[in-house]
Order: sequence, then C-alpha cells, then structure tokens
Amino acid sequence: MVGKTASCAAMALTFAAYAAPAGWERPVAVVAVVALATVNYRGVTRTARLTRVLLAVALASLAVAVTASLLADGADPGRAAVPLEADLGWYGVLQSAGLLFFAFAGYARIATLGEEVRDPARTIPRAVQLALTAAVAVYALVAVALLSALGADGVAATPSPLAAAVATGPWPWAGPAVRVGAAAAALGALLALVAGIGRTTLAMAREQDLPGWLAAVHPRFHVPRRAEVALAAVVCALALSVDLRGAIGFSSFGVLLYYLVANLSALTQDATHRRFPRLLQVVGAAGCVVLVVTLPAASVATGLVVLALGVGWRAARRGRVRG
Repeated sequence: MVGKTASCAAMALTFAAYAAPAGWERPVAVVAVVALATVNYRGVTRTARLTRVLLAVALASLAVAVTASLLADGADPGRAAVPLEADLGWYGVLQSAGLLFFAFAGYARIATLGEEVRDPARTIPRAVQLALTAAVAVYALVAVALLSALGADGVAATPSPLAAAVATGPWPWAGPAVRVGAAAAALGALLALVAGIGRTTLAMAREQDLPGWLAAVHPRFHVPRRAEVALAAVVCALALSVDLRGAIGFSSFGVLLYYLVANLSALTQDATHRRFPRLLQVVGAAGCVVLVVTLPAASVATGLVVLALGVGWRAARRGRVRG
C-alpha cells in the first residue's frame, strides 16, 4: 500500500510535468487523480477501455520520440555509455537502480489475475517473464535515445526529457505529440495503480489489516467505493506536498520492501511448486536490501516511520482480537 500509493503521486506529478504550464503542476496533478479515480469508481470495464487507449497513445509516442531523438543532428550513441563519476561511483549507480525500481514493478500485477485466466499455473509465469522482458527492452531503447540526443547532463537538467530530446530532432511537429504521449503513459500507469490499490485495500480491510469500513462495495458499480475515495484523497495530499523525486524514493522503499518479502516467501516453496533455484531468491533478497539502504536518507526515514505505524496498527489489532 505504501509503495503503490507513493507511485500514484509520482505518476500524477510526472503527468503534470508534461501537461501543465509552469507553476500549475500540482493543481493539474490533483485534477488528474480526481478524474481517473472517478473513471475507476464507475467500474472496471471503463477502466480497461481507457487503459487500452492510453497504452496505444503512449507506445506510438515513444516510437516517435525514439526515432526523432536518434535522427537529431547532434545525436551520438556513444554518449549512452556514461562513465562512472569519481564522486558517485557504484553508490550512485545503486541509488539510481533503487529509485528506478518502482518503474519495473507493474508486471507483478499480472499475478493478481490468477482467478480470471485459463491454466494460470502456466499462463501467469509466462506473462510475467514476457512483460518484464518487454519493459526492459523499451526502457533500454528510450534510455539510449535520450542519452544520444541530450547526454547525461542534459537528461538530468530537465523534468521532461522526452520533449527536450525530440526538440533537438528534425521534426518540429513531434514535440507536442510526444508531450501528449508522455502524459498518456503517466495517466495509464496512474489508472492501473489506482485500480489495483483500491482492490488491495478492499482485501486488506476484509481481513482487518486495514479499518473495516474500507471494505464497502458499491451496489451498482461493484467497486470498493470507500477505498477508492480514501486513496484519491491521500494521493491528492501527496501530490500537493511532495516533490517528484521524493515520491519516487518513498515509492521505491515500499516496493523494494515487499519484493524482499516476496523473495523470502519464495524460499519456502517446496520442490513441486518451485520454478527457479533458491539461489535466485537469495540474490533477489540481498539485492532488495542493498538497494533500499542506498536510497535517499529522507525516503528511507519516512518509509521506516510509515512501516512502524503499520506494524503498530497490526500488532494492536491482533492484540484486541486475542483479547
């Protein structure tokens, strides 16, 4: 819940970075959250339809952005091989990996569809591996294009690197198109996150891991209505109060923490259900710990406070049940 709620704020702020005029980013981010929460509130069918449209627009925009960036006069693919700086070194690489980890976590939502697909034991693992491979390929291609057009310093200097890279290319019309596509990609991620977190909240509320009043389901639209409204309110508050990097760091803390739990849980699988050697889970768990400790100190501190509050709530709840 912590990791994905912060991811919502990060995606809302990313959308606003491309879609809003200077100074209006936070209000526009709030409007985006309210609009998508409203769509999701009216049922999963509308959510799925809008997701397909946003995905198509985002992929088309990325194709234009990559092509325009690579065709720019000053584009140099050699700049994609960024050397390690003496003052950052491997620590900087690991911190970047930790901050970017939240961007790879979406494929895991496929696993929530186990009750809605044929032969899930075969289909779900294949889909997860294909989704992860496709995401890595797209990210790598976009990264090479951005670095070729702008260089590392140019990418770091702008909150909207796709638009900046396209501006160096030969197609003047591509700039607005890429802004639309980047905004659509952020909205698509935000919409999927809102839908998933609302249903996770519903399940946790039913088990009394969250307040029980969050388990209410709308009689007509069949969505967790109170959970959806509460989530939208929290995300709006975050969008108004945190910066983009802070939201990403906080999100990465939560995501890495639950991937650590997932790896430790996978270690308990017996031979019948195991797909990969236990060494893979050991390496995964160790990697999660390493990346967490390299995150910005403020993100780690905030994450630990929220984690302590959650553990305290859980302990108090279990104590009342036993009593």
